[in-house]
Amino acid sequence: MNLQSDDFELFGVPRRFAQDRAQLDARWKELQREAHPDRFAAQGPAAQRAAMQWSVRINEAYQRLKDPLRRAAYLCELHGVPLRAEDNTAMPAQFLLQQMQWREALEEARSAAEVEALERSVQQAWQDTLARCAELLDQQQDWAAAAQEVRALMFLGRFAEDVERRREALGE
Repeated sequence: MNLQSDDFELFGVPRRFAQDRAQLDARWKELQREAHPDRFAAQGPAAQRAAMQWSVRINEAYQRLKDPLRRAAYLCELHGVPLRAEDNTAMPAQFLLQQMQWREALEEARSAAEVEALERSVQQAWQDTLARCAELLDQQQDWAAAAQEVRALMFLGRFAEDVERRREALGE
């Protein structure tokens, strides 16, 4: 294992968006067994500290690789296109209009059925955006366009949380 390896190299998987979750899970368990600090107890505190660092590194990589949003963002960054989500909020006008319509619908929602309909719409948009992101990353290798889709996913994720809070406020 090399601390300089990217997450994909560390896990021995292709550097692409599409990943087999079961393979990631199995590899994570295998890497954790190899790096577990208890395996290095006889080698002293320095070896245990190094093993602990490896364990942390493995867990961080696993968290990034198993989450589609984080994996997509990581791929963009690896290819020189950082998301800059904190200062790059420019989105297509149609996307922003949809966001405004959803926000209005959420504010006006008075029933569980209205919130559920909105939730289904957002979930469909999430799936569609994730599919576009996968296409841009794995087939077209258009990192800049993929980064914009990742930013859209971030918007959608935050809005989905708002929808869930609204559901809870309605007592559903």
